[in-house]
Amino acid sequence: MTALSLKPRIAPTNRRWRVLAVLCVAVFTINVDGTIVNVALPTLVRELGASTSGLQWVVDAYQLTFCALVLAAGSLSDRFGRKGALITGLAIFGIGTAVGSLGTSTGQLIGARALMGIGAATVFPNTLSILSNVFADRVERAKAIGVWGATTGMAVAFGPIVGGWLLEHFWWGSVFLAMAPVAVLAIVLVALWVPTSRDPAAPRLDRGGLALSTFTIGLLVYTIIEAPVRGWSATGTLAGFATAAAALCAFVVWERRVEEPMLDVSLFTNLRFSAASSAVTVAFFTLFGFIFLITMYFQFLHGYSPLSTGVRLLPVAFSLGAASTVGPRLAVRVGNKAVVGAGLALMAVGFTWISRSSIHTPYIEIVGQMLVTASGLGFATAPATEAIMGVVPKEKAGTGSAVNDATRELGGTLGVAVIGSVFASMYIHALDSSRAAAVVPAALFTRSKESVGAALLGARELAKSNPHAADVLTQAARHAFFDGFKVGCLVAAGVALIGAVFVAAVLPARPNEVPEAELIELPDADPIELREAQ
Repeated sequence: MTALSLKPRIAPTNRRWRVLAVLCVAVFTINVDGTIVNVALPTLVRELGASTSGLQWVVDAYQLTFCALVLAAGSLSDRFGRKGALITGLAIFGIGTAVGSLGTSTGQLIGARALMGIGAATVFPNTLSILSNVFADRVERAKAIGVWGATTGMAVAFGPIVGGWLLEHFWWGSVFLAMAPVAVLAIVLVALWVPTSRDPAAPRLDRGGLALSTFTIGLLVYTIIEAPVRGWSATGTLAGFATAAAALCAFVVWERRVEEPMLDVSLFTNLRFSAASSAVTVAFFTLFGFIFLITMYFQFLHGYSPLSTGVRLLPVAFSLGAASTVGPRLAVRVGNKAVVGAGLALMAVGFTWISRSSIHTPYIEIVGQMLVTASGLGFATAPATEAIMGVVPKEKAGTGSAVNDATRELGGTLGVAVIGSVFASMYIHALDSSRAAAVVPAALFTRSKESVGAALLGARELAKSNPHAADVLTQAARHAFFDGFKVGCLVAAGVALIGAVFVAAVLPARPNEVPEAELIELPDADPIELREAQ
């Protein structure tokens, strides 16, 4: 049988960049929704009575299904076609976001977010795999990944701004409904302009690997989120961690033995691949954990409206976008090790600085904190992504992209779970140790331990009948918030610093030279196509 291979037939430069623009629309859509809900968290406390654990699941349901299914989605799109998978994912995402807008309880919203995560898991790896096939030259691919990374990062930062504007003009469900027409627009653009490609040798669906990876990630995140309620040393918590570790080992053993694995674990023996993947995980661990806390800081402690909160996060969007564009180009010149390591180190500095914040910290200082941290994120993630995609063969781009996306989403999911849970533990401990426990009615005090928002809202109601107790509860809640906020930021700083040291130690500066795919120039009138060649 004649071997099949993929040879990208590449159109002129202007048409390649048009494809990139369409891919950026798709990736912007799903990444905006990754954080647009964050700015609505305080509103969900007021409207749906959500607890801190419930808020974490509203955020993590999206990340969890995304992360659990992205490896399978990348593998299947390699086999059956990336363009079709991209359209399918956008359709699922659009349906999920429309359903979410109709939710009337935290549980319904969590279910809708999980459906949106399934769609996003299908979309995200295909944008990067198509990009890697269209832009075969490393220098040009680095520029394209820089734009892709900047779009991804800026979408994360613009989510709170879009959400804030919608919340000020419409009801809370608008933050979900607004993304449905954008998903439809993206489907139309993909159908018109994006090329298709596939790998006929891609493995069939590894059901065992999918089940083990989903179980492992789900159990780990669930255990971490529930740890503040159960107790970190409780039998259920320790059993959850032990079972998750055992499941991870089983997943690795399974993937090494199965004939067609969902994930080729031998890829992680390549230091460039494993170190870059670790850097992405660390960066998004710290980012998503920080965003979870900063929205509460702005809205509850400073009293900013949702839109004002989003606007105040603009420095994150601009500095992240600039660093993501410059980072991959700089990495081509001076090496990935220096750029990625420096980026993570900058993040560690930024989070340490942020941990010193108080209710009296001026906004201009907060801007400086965001510029340092977001620039570090851009320098770390975009060059790391370029390093990951430079390791895998072009025909396996879907799988390589899926690994990049899985590490990104796993980092973000665990960041919200770990940093959110550390914050919750410190918050509950500080509130229990305060004078409020003795003067606030028991029912209100119990609700106050669920979230700082519930405490401050309860204090407002209490002020009508007992101003003194209300003031005690307000001060105790603020003090407890900053206890948790400080420790959460220091955890983020420590993780970023460990990541920087690891990258400096093991990430190769440059890739091994590999032959580039054959380029065939098409006439201007022809569409871009990636076809099989015998």
